Formats: sequence, structure tokens, C-alpha cells
Amino acid sequence: MSLKAQIESDIKNAMLAKNKLELLALRAIKSAILIAETEKGAQGSISHESEVKLLMKATKQRKDSAEVYHTQNRQDLADKELAELDVINRYLPKQMSEDKIREELKLIIEKTGANSPADMGKVMGIATKQFAGKADGKTISILAKSLLSN
Repeated sequence: MSLKAQIESDIKNAMLAKNKLELLALRAIKSAILIAETEKGAQGSISHESEVKLLMKATKQRKDSAEVYHTQNRQDLADKELAELDVINRYLPKQMSEDKIREELKLIIEKTGANSPADMGKVMGIATKQFAGKADGKTISILAKSLLSN
């Protein structure tokens, strides 16, 4: 079942259950998929890879918003964003642990011959493709910097 079909099914279930928060998150995902499908150059459907990118973007937006709301002492809005984040995370592939990311980054660094923070671009180029949908770009960047600084 495609992500779009799964989301549509889950929207119906959320409506029946009168779960407004889940419904809001699911509609946001569906909207992002529809926009991607109708963009100039799109063939009317999007690949699984593109779906994962959309979901990663949505999770990043929710995390950033929750952080801003938390710093502004708006816990009610932060909680709403975090609840939406939980719904979106259900559709993402299982995320890699920091240890696993660090282990894979060491192999990438070894393979590229990177040995200083100046080589960060080489490492990140390969890492972002390899970890697409499985790890957050910010986490990858932080771990890569720490490995290249040693």
C-alpha cells in the first residue's frame, strides 16, 4: 500500500475516532504529498524516496516549531507539535541509533580519505544519501564534525 493510500485510510479512521490532533497531522502529510504530486515536472505520483523526504521535512518542521514554542513558554503549542510529530514518525522508516550512525560515518570517512573538518562536504554528501530517511541531517552533521575533529 502506498503512503498516500495509507494516509487516506488513517484519515478516515481518525475521523471516525474523532481524533482531531491525529487528523490534523495526517491532513498535513496528505497535503504535502498532493503538492509534490502536482508540482511542475512531477508525473502525477511520487517515489517512495520522495515520500520519505517529505516526512523528514515535516518532522523537522514540527521539532523546530516545538523548540521555538518551548523557549517562548508556550507549552500548549509545543505539546501539539510534538503530538503531530509522533503521528508523522509512524510513517517513517526505523531511525538509526547514534552508535550505528557513528559506525557508518567512520566507514564513510575512511572510504573518502577525509581527515579534517575541511572535508566535511565530502562526508556529508555521501552520508545524507546513505542515511536518507533513516537519520536526521542535524545528527549526522554533529557526529561527522566530532569524528573529523579528532
